[in-house]
Amino acid sequence: MDAKPPVFATLGCRLNAYETEAMRELSAAAGLPGAVVVNTCAVTAEAVRKAKQEIRRLARENPGAPVIVTGCAAQTEPETFAGMPEVTRIIGNHEKMLADTWAELGREFRSPDFSTAGADLIGETEKIRVDDIMSVKETAGHLIDGFGRHRAYVQVQNGCDHRCTFCIIPFGRGNSRSVPAGVVVEQIKRLVDKGFNEVVLTGVDLTSWGADLPATPRLGDLVMRILKLVPDLARLRISSIDSIEADENLMQAIATEPRLMPHLHLSLQAGDDMILKRMKRRHLRDDAIAFCEEARKLRPDMIFGADIIAGFPTETEAMFDNSLKLVTDCDLTFLHVFPYSPRKGTPAARMPQVKGPAIKDRAARLRAAGDTALQRHLAAQVGRSHRVLTEGPRLGRTEQFTEVAFDTDQPEGTILDLTIRGHQGGRLSA
Repeated sequence: MDAKPPVFATLGCRLNAYETEAMRELSAAAGLPGAVVVNTCAVTAEAVRKAKQEIRRLARENPGAPVIVTGCAAQTEPETFAGMPEVTRIIGNHEKMLADTWAELGREFRSPDFSTAGADLIGETEKIRVDDIMSVKETAGHLIDGFGRHRAYVQVQNGCDHRCTFCIIPFGRGNSRSVPAGVVVEQIKRLVDKGFNEVVLTGVDLTSWGADLPATPRLGDLVMRILKLVPDLARLRISSIDSIEADENLMQAIATEPRLMPHLHLSLQAGDDMILKRMKRRHLRDDAIAFCEEARKLRPDMIFGADIIAGFPTETEAMFDNSLKLVTDCDLTFLHVFPYSPRKGTPAARMPQVKGPAIKDRAARLRAAGDTALQRHLAAQVGRSHRVLTEGPRLGRTEQFTEVAFDTDQPEGTILDLTIRGHQGGRLSA
């Protein structure tokens, strides 16, 4: 069998991308020969369709290579992929982070008796190696030191204890598990020693960090501890949070810690109270607005991104209008718009559905509102000075996570003080 390195493809979130890097290291250590590994997403039915499309494409481009499918879609619906003749093995979300899994696959694929020619004849049970994710009690068994060239992503939490009616992810990721603070701090120290200027904390439900640890610390405690114990870390960023779970120390860090970046991505999902209740969210519209007002009062340069779903079941035009107004009422800058699509096995899939054309129209209107908000933010930065982390010779990001294009080549991985000259195509220019 060909000894070339495996080909990896990642779909979905930053956490998946982080775990792909971990799998890359694990498979290299195991000597896994020329396989294709597809790390799938299950957040929407469209994500599963794209995963199947990607599997077929990579199988065509890598004839004879065994195809391993893992990730959230593999965890939640392994039979879907077991039925594809291109697929050799389906590996669960827990199994993919274990060295033993990759060692076993390496031995199997190196065996002279192994051939993908008969892979479609293997029984589905033999193809599937997916255990009960709800029985997993620990996370981050494999920590990588440096995903990204100049910005490092650190997984501090996995899984989710909540059961939003539209979401399949808890069944792909399991219940919430936290990485102990000491382990996180030591990893960040190593990353800083390697030259990283910015670290991003990631997880599935980041604000639930600590609930399963002794003394039940909160995310704010972790943030304060990192900033205190890693004084050479220039920039700390936190990824998507549930604003209703923001604790006192997190708000204190927002107010007092300039090394905590003034950009928060909020899991809002909707701006109408009835829809929020039917989603089984834990906040109401006024809670979201109050959080944004308080955070901006504590840190005037704070800006927000948000996830919003268009066309959730039973959503009327008036209900949607409340979500649309949330862009202005919360002063959102970066919008991630998701046209609702039913996920089999979720309560929302059994609710009265909004018709497809209406969902498409509402998503387009939300995106247009997001574009207007982004352009307003970009225009307001012209003439201002920003500290920009360079990600490439001609590209970087401000502390508020806004992209900046440079007129001339800049040294990569450094933080520069730059004056913004203008903006074009969703980016600032300097």
